[in-house]
Amino acid sequence: MPDVFHGLEVAERVAEQTIVLLKNANGQLPLAASNIHSIAIIGSHADVGVLSGGGSGQVDPIGGNAIPWAVSNGQVWHRSSPLKAIRAKAPGAKVAYDPGTDTNAAAALAKASDVAIVFVNQPTGEGDDVRSLSLPDQQDALVSAVAAANPHTIVVIESGGAITMPWIDKVSAVLEAWYPGTRGAEALAGILFGDVNPSANCRHLREIGSGPAAPGRDAAASAAPGRRGPMFPGAPWKVNTRRFDIEYDEGLLVGYKWYDAKNKQPLFPFGYGLSYTTYSYSGLKASSAQVTFDVKNTGKRAGAEIAEVYATLPLAAGEPFQRLVAFKKIALEPANPNR
Repeated sequence: MPDVFHGLEVAERVAEQTIVLLKNANGQLPLAASNIHSIAIIGSHADVGVLSGGGSGQVDPIGGNAIPWAVSNGQVWHRSSPLKAIRAKAPGAKVAYDPGTDTNAAAALAKASDVAIVFVNQPTGEGDDVRSLSLPDQQDALVSAVAAANPHTIVVIESGGAITMPWIDKVSAVLEAWYPGTRGAEALAGILFGDVNPSANCRHLREIGSGPAAPGRDAAASAAPGRRGPMFPGAPWKVNTRRFDIEYDEGLLVGYKWYDAKNKQPLFPFGYGLSYTTYSYSGLKASSAQVTFDVKNTGKRAGAEIAEVYATLPLAAGEPFQRLVAFKKIALEPANPNR
């Protein structure tokens, strides 16, 4: 018999290790449960679950879809409730939920709370590309309204890749949760309240590291119609003999390499990710065979840093970008934990 409970524990640990802390202004996170009297949880069905990926990224949720099929719009939600998980971490606080469908109501709840946590999502999957990098269903307006009502607004993103963030300067903290899985809410709560120190970065999916600095501007290379194929539109179970050509002409300039070659600054660069501690690098030594350096945890708590090495080829190679050639995740205790 498979050990289901061990599987759930593994799922939670994996989610903890892949959630990326993108912003943490003025040390908003981690939250201190003893200092918080009220928390607003807003949007993205966060009362009942977390979004699953689609297509080949789909994992059937235990117990079935957390959202009734009549209102799920074809999307699947794991039965892992952020509302319940956050209530468990802050038993002395009033934790209230608003669906986010009425911007004014959501803003009113946020204004009456010490902290507002807005969950936003962008569904996608195999054969179901997003129409744009903007969040669907007026979620950008929701975040902006909540942030205007409460300066202590945290955004949790459930997405498969990059999104535009017109509200990034208005919120105090941002977590990219991807599609966090069957114990995603528990993993998120652990990071929000500091039981887990976030240690992931934007390398494991290149798209978030390639996120444009502004909507409609500085977007990485994409396909241009007209010259190469074949492609067959329509679902695979439908007979469709139409052929059209698409040319992918960006060559090696994909993701972070495109931004580096074009000297563009993305919103969050490849390899970006914050922590609840800090690190320093020193003693760099390089030879034709190896690169070595020292990494030190200069903060007050244990953490894991992902050290990366990049290399550039000679100009004659015609590849004007740095490339990731090595990386290693290192668990480090603080050098001066009592400082």
